[in-house]
Amino acid sequence: MKSNINIGLEVKSPTKSCEDKKCPYHGELKPRGRIFTGIIKSKDPNKTATVYWERLSYLKKYERYEKRRTKLKVHNPSCINADVGDTVKIMETRPISKTKKFVIIENESIKG
Repeated sequence: MKSNINIGLEVKSPTKSCEDKKCPYHGELKPRGRIFTGIIKSKDPNKTATVYWERLSYLKKYERYEKRRTKLKVHNPSCINADVGDTVKIMETRPISKTKKFVIIENESIKG
């Protein structure tokens, strides 16, 4: 079992440890690239979660804003184990599978 690896960001590292090779804290996965904050919409038993966030897009013709939603599949390490409805911070990484290219690095819903 490895100790927590510093991923180079000012985020809270998980208190639990895990044996997941695709964990940024205890495995071999190196997060790099973009960082987003979103809400978990659904969760899969195979360590996959669907994260979404809303953004506003301006429509020039109607001079108004419309809401749009971005939805991504992300890796949910067992040491973080975020649940449906939690606000999480995700970061880009190398492709983990065909659809997963992001990993959860912090669960912001946890108090303390």
